Amino acid sequence: MSENTKPPKNPATDAGATPALSPDEVVAQLRALRQQIGEVTPLTKQQRIALRAHAALPNDVVQASINALGASDGVQQVLGQPVDEARQMAEDANRWIAVEDELRAMLKGIAGANLIRRQRVGLLSVQAYVISQQLVRDPSNASLLPHVEEIKRLRSLGRRKKPAKPAPQQPPAAVTSQHLDS
Repeated sequence: MSENTKPPKNPATDAGATPALSPDEVVAQLRALRQQIGEVTPLTKQQRIALRAHAALPNDVVQASINALGASDGVQQVLGQPVDEARQMAEDANRWIAVEDELRAMLKGIAGANLIRRQRVGLLSVQAYVISQQLVRDPSNASLLPHVEEIKRLRSLGRRKKPAKPAPQQPPAAVTSQHLDS
């Protein structure tokens, strides 16, 4: 890796820091955390679009509407929502935005670190292949030959263009008794 593409130091990997979790441990902790949250509601794209109309109201509009709710017992009765509960709902929604932001930042960090891992493995793979190609020229390294040939085969498969999907064929015309009598 060149100097320009080295990842920043990770404090968790420095000496004396808390040991890093394995991917399996992270998945297990995330699943446990999801169960503890309670309200985790996956939505389809269509559901998200439908809900955004009301969810996109500016906070000052929401607060003014809650104030109107609090100013009239009649509005509270019609909506069946006490003003204190409405204020709590708005506060909870705003606080969960911070959770969303933290999770997005964590996901971006994990995705970046994993991209760096895959780049390192890819670079190592290419280097191993190139070195093996050179070494296999010497008969004393004949044990590498099957590996080099397999890598060549797999690389050529990966470079092949996928065949175009054939147009759907129409079923043959039904054979009638008139055609059989001729």
